[in-house]
Amino acid sequence: MRVLFLDCFSGISGDMTVGALCDLGVKPSTFEWELAKLEIGDFHMHFGREKRQNVEGVKFGIHAGATHTHDQDEEPDEHGSAHAHVHDHDHEHEHEHDDGHVHEHEHHEHGPEEEHDHEHDHGDEHQHGRSYTEIRGLIEASDLSEFVKKHALSIFHRVAVAEAKIHGTSVEDVGFHEVGALDSIADIVLTCVGIEELGLEKIFVSQLADGHGWVDCAHGHFPVPALATLEILQGIPIGQIDEPHEFITPTGAAIAAEFGANFGSMPAMKVERIGYGLGTRKLPNRPNVLRAVVGELAAEAGNQLGSQYATDSIVQIETNIDDLSPEITGALVDRLLGAGALDAFFIPAQMKKNRPGVLLTVLCEPVMVEPVAGIIFRETSSFGLRLSEKRRLKLDRRMEMVQTPHGKVQVKLGFDAGGKLLQVSPEFESCRETSERTKQPIRAIYQAAMQAFGPMPSGGSETGSSKE
Repeated sequence: MRVLFLDCFSGISGDMTVGALCDLGVKPSTFEWELAKLEIGDFHMHFGREKRQNVEGVKFGIHAGATHTHDQDEEPDEHGSAHAHVHDHDHEHEHEHDDGHVHEHEHHEHGPEEEHDHEHDHGDEHQHGRSYTEIRGLIEASDLSEFVKKHALSIFHRVAVAEAKIHGTSVEDVGFHEVGALDSIADIVLTCVGIEELGLEKIFVSQLADGHGWVDCAHGHFPVPALATLEILQGIPIGQIDEPHEFITPTGAAIAAEFGANFGSMPAMKVERIGYGLGTRKLPNRPNVLRAVVGELAAEAGNQLGSQYATDSIVQIETNIDDLSPEITGALVDRLLGAGALDAFFIPAQMKKNRPGVLLTVLCEPVMVEPVAGIIFRETSSFGLRLSEKRRLKLDRRMEMVQTPHGKVQVKLGFDAGGKLLQVSPEFESCRETSERTKQPIRAIYQAAMQAFGPMPSGGSETGSSKE
């Protein structure tokens, strides 16, 4: 199985992903040919070889407007540049913030009537953007492959759902500003083009971690992770690192959420090629690059574990407790789950000196071990914890919205590695919110969501929701 591993040690954004795919071997001419299938006007692209802390990779940029072309090899040459349309100097198409990354749209989503000052003029389309409905129409009317259409539409939908929640509007009414501009349409569509071109069967993504600090955005002064980024990554483990910058853009988050079969360590694989996609800012403490690794999944990994289902590693934390009140232990579970633990539960146990007590078990992503341990040490009388790494088989997951007589409800879908739908589960929180709004029983909302989704394929099942 040919797989891709995205190593997001410096985060992920749309332009970094396109640059990495180019460095893996996707030709600039292929990107240009496919993007030209969209009715987005004239454009020219630049793929330049640059360095970030002595790590060389490809910096991708795109600009509106026609430019003259020359006959030349479109692969990056000895001068470090490749042009789909040739131009005389480097541009920075992204809007750089104080975060170590380039942001396609994340801090400036506006309604169509709002204005936003750009660093440079990208034409009227860039200034005013496009609505989600317009972008969807562009992609659906194009001659792009079904694979590219499907995933590009899904990525835009993920961003639209996040924005709709933030702004308190419907998905169809979401109006984008910069995300509707040429650069962000290119980032999303070309990512899908590159993945299809490389013939990848599965994509693995490293543990995601954002930086810390604050960002000024259209929504006000907010802490990292950004609002849309956090919304998009619901259900996906994310931590923070000790870096005062934002590392994950909403477009990058949506790409990871769309294609990531699992999030964790690099799978056992025979490496064929490594590519690096560069961000704009030059960071002092780490190379601002996205590392992409293509290879064949190792035979033992494919045959023994994970050939039919996604796999990852989690940590199981255990401790025995015999001197806490039930009120405190009960509240502890809520605190742990709220902090990002995958699951937390108690089992009655007999302690030393024949005291009745409980065995606390917590399941979490590796990046969450220290935060979870801190909560246990602060909230209980435990002096020590037992840790063990567990391999996990799981279904690939995707969220969809279904229209019911009571309003829209979020549904979780579970697929095996071959894309077969095996599980459908209305999300409890979405059902609860709809129930509170409509005053209908939660059970009625749940049943309405299942009816709206339609009959399950043969072999699938209707399930309750599980965080794990």
